Amino acid sequence: MDEKDRLIIRALKEDSSLSHREISKKTHIPLTTVHNRIKRMHKEKLIKKYTIQVDNEKLGLALAAYIMVTVNQQLAGRKITQQEIAKHIKKFSCVDSVDIVTGQTDLLVKIRCASIRDLDTFITKDLRSIDGIDKTVSMIVLEEM
Repeated sequence: MDEKDRLIIRALKEDSSLSHREISKKTHIPLTTVHNRIKRMHKEKLIKKYTIQVDNEKLGLALAAYIMVTVNQQLAGRKITQQEIAKHIKKFSCVDSVDIVTGQTDLLVKIRCASIRDLDTFITKDLRSIDGIDKTVSMIVLEEM
């Protein structure tokens, strides 16, 4: 990966809907070079997918929160993994992401919901009912940068 690849990736990160021609103009890289490099980056799985960024307030999901989850891996005589719990958490529609992390917590969950009441319901009724979850610590996002 060289500087041209980095410029192309940066342009796609800013707006994945850009055409090859628009990327060429923006990066000052010839159109055929842009096309061939994007094709190669797809083939090499450097570019995995294209996505969008939505206005969560307009979707009625103005509240964002991070929840640190501590896992108790010993569950009724069997060991449960962080990966199993993360997959279970990921199934909830309000969950944006679940990451396995190091430190004092095991998982970092980002959620989006409409209200504090929805956040409370998710934590107390959904999340804490999952076998293997020991404790949670929540942080409400005040401003996204």
